[in-house]
Amino acid sequence: MTDKKYIAAIDEGTTSARCIIFDHDGEIVSVGQMEFEQIFPQKGWVEHNPIEIWDCVRRVIGEALADADLAPSDLVALGITNQRETTIVWDKNTGEPVYNGIVWQDTRTAGICRQLAGDDGIYKYQKKTGLPLSSYSSGPKIKWILDNVDGAREKAENGDLLFGTPDTWLLWHLTGGANPEGDDATVHATDVTNASRTLLMDITTMQWDEELCDAMGIPMSMLPEIRPSSGDFGKVRGRSNLADVPITGILGDQQAATFGQLCFQPGEAKNTYGTGLFLLMNTGTEPKFSEHGLITTVCYQIGDDKPVYALEGSVAMGGSLVQWLRDNLKMIPNAASCDKLAETVADNGGVYFVPAFSGLLAPRWRDDARGVIVGLTRYANRGHIARSVLEATAYQTRELVDAMVADSGVKLTELKVDGGMVKSKPLMQFQADLLDVPVIRPQVAETTALGAAYAAGLHVGYWENVDELKANWNEDKRWNPDMESAERDRLFSEWNKAVERTYGWEE
Repeated sequence: MTDKKYIAAIDEGTTSARCIIFDHDGEIVSVGQMEFEQIFPQKGWVEHNPIEIWDCVRRVIGEALADADLAPSDLVALGITNQRETTIVWDKNTGEPVYNGIVWQDTRTAGICRQLAGDDGIYKYQKKTGLPLSSYSSGPKIKWILDNVDGAREKAENGDLLFGTPDTWLLWHLTGGANPEGDDATVHATDVTNASRTLLMDITTMQWDEELCDAMGIPMSMLPEIRPSSGDFGKVRGRSNLADVPITGILGDQQAATFGQLCFQPGEAKNTYGTGLFLLMNTGTEPKFSEHGLITTVCYQIGDDKPVYALEGSVAMGGSLVQWLRDNLKMIPNAASCDKLAETVADNGGVYFVPAFSGLLAPRWRDDARGVIVGLTRYANRGHIARSVLEATAYQTRELVDAMVADSGVKLTELKVDGGMVKSKPLMQFQADLLDVPVIRPQVAETTALGAAYAAGLHVGYWENVDELKANWNEDKRWNPDMESAERDRLFSEWNKAVERTYGWEE
């Protein structure tokens, strides 16, 4: 036990759940982490068991508290960050999901999106939502569940079903669930960042849009209340191992990482190398709409302040490609082995891996694309394939950066990075070479959880303002570019040839 006070953050990601406890300096005090099952029922489908996620979250909270020998009274607040577009629909009377969570990577709703687009095309609702019509977003996933799960639509129309992305699912259970006790008051809410990923919220009003809900046949009674990212979300139920801790921050994972990287000024950007790749640039308090395949999203909102917007580029396959190499091909025993294997060769040997497993997201938005490995010869070996896996991450990031520079008119001078893949030295060096700018990793690389902690702490006065947060940011490692421009251009040209080979695989 200690007299010091701390902030906890739940980071519910695509492959694992974590609870991280931070001190006032933004340093990690303890971590609890647990992986959960990835479910692939058929081609293009990706699902999670929401009950398993909730079980994992409860366990990692206990692990983090035990590891640091802390009690709930040692925590001043809790923040939540989460995989975003993943869609959970459950019965509010029982707390039971009517179907597995449909993960953001899932492509089963591509047909629904084409129907919604009609002759107007995928940017039909862009000015209202900031998003193209894509299987990426939550709204079409809700429609699929209501259309395909027996009895779901009837229950929804009767007001018995609730929708939420994982933050809402966890918040609902943390605050009491279907059977609140005593002073518990179950909260069904989300924040502006997660709501902005549904295709159902008007990003100028921060409210659910009746026209969009009607177009997808979604009863508005299912939808959670939309609140600021840093604000009041109730308190943890009494029977929890975080009993009575106030929940005061919620952000989608990539917005949380942007917050944790302290990108508070327009033009500041970060890239997260996680399950997917996500580049966000702060664009200020007015939304800017991309002409180069990026999306417009809400970056954060602190209390009653104006919401801040961002341009975002999203890539479906980043670290999950390394995971695929490990789990599906059994080529490596762990992620670190990918680096070692890649370092056995001097270059990619002409091999390019385009991981369009779930189609291509930004900036190309091709649902019809599927993964390819090109340039194979008898010379190619496992080392070249491992290297091509790492390089694919850097090439996809280069595409996002080029689009962002074209939209903003601001030349990138450096790139702040975070996420699990930033431990890879060969990847970070190749990224610096390909972008021709320094790549900078902070001392605390867990910026997603840190961002949720910062949002929670600001609301309760644990940190007074964002200026106080800036003192916590410290550089850990910097990679400077070291590649001739002719070689950089040659490699990127070859990559583009490879990407074009992925088109048209799905009707």
